[in-house]
Amino acid sequence: MGNVFGRQRHLSRVTEQDRAILLKQQRDKLKQYQKKITLQLEKERRLAKLLLKDGKKERALLLLKKKRYQDLLLDKTEIQIANLERVVQDIEFAQIEVKVIEGLKAGNDCLKQIHEVMSIEEVERILEETQEAIEYQKQIDELLAGWLTPEDEDAVLAELEAITQGEDITLPELPTDPLPAVPTGETERKEPEREMLAA
Repeated sequence: MGNVFGRQRHLSRVTEQDRAILLKQQRDKLKQYQKKITLQLEKERRLAKLLLKDGKKERALLLLKKKRYQDLLLDKTEIQIANLERVVQDIEFAQIEVKVIEGLKAGNDCLKQIHEVMSIEEVERILEETQEAIEYQKQIDELLAGWLTPEDEDAVLAELEAITQGEDITLPELPTDPLPAVPTGETERKEPEREMLAA
């Protein structure tokens, strides 16, 4: 019940990048303040010279004391600006480091997934099968290209001898009679038809 009447705690919506931007704005404001003080110091120095010329030494001394105090403020401002710039650089570098680590983590996760899919035994099996397929293809290529070794040629001749052994293979004789002559009238008629077909 205490939560009903109490305030709920909200998480801060300010990110590291927002903080870096705020620090940069503070740095810029300090630089503007530094310029303002520098101009004011020059103005007060000139005024102190004028007062000395007019014989108002005590007022000139007071102005120089004020100038010295502002010089000290200017030095402190320089230190603060340097600190802010260092913090901004540290934040920017930390953001880069976070992105690098996130990239490394994503790459690591990807490699783990790939390694789960492919084990070393699986890769070795695939490489063996690939090598066997390459050797088999080489054998086929050699046979088709006629690159038989002398032992292979002897084996083929022995197989041919075994097949033809005991069988008297006679090949048919080629006809020796001349071919009949084609009548000349039919040849002349077919030639124009061929020319028309070719055209």
